[in-house]
Amino acid sequence: MIEIILAALIVYLLQLMLPAVIGLLTGRVSTSYLLGPRDTTPETSPGIQRLKRAASNMGESLPAFMTLAVLSIISGAANAEIATYWVGLRIVYVITYWAHINNVRTIIWVLSIACLIAMALNLL
Repeated sequence: MIEIILAALIVYLLQLMLPAVIGLLTGRVSTSYLLGPRDTTPETSPGIQRLKRAASNMGESLPAFMTLAVLSIISGAANAEIATYWVGLRIVYVITYWAHINNVRTIIWVLSIACLIAMALNLL
């Protein structure tokens, strides 16, 4: 389970960096902007805005996942497989959000929430 927790944190950190990296690669932001105080916000593409919202969404659900994962370690609940599915679904969520595949993205999100619920139920 510890490896899955670390994988979830890596996925989150990559999500946080992805908009800046893509902005840099596409020329929408400069290194001086990224290294500076960012007092102004550069014009970004809808795809980069979706990536930022996906990262925000991950930030909202990550505390619940982390709590359930740590409680699973403490209690010995068999949640590793479900937690792995959650991480995988969150990766697919980012891809579908960025690619603007709305219906599939929503289904992926619902499945990731179902994983959190299943993890919680396994703790009972």
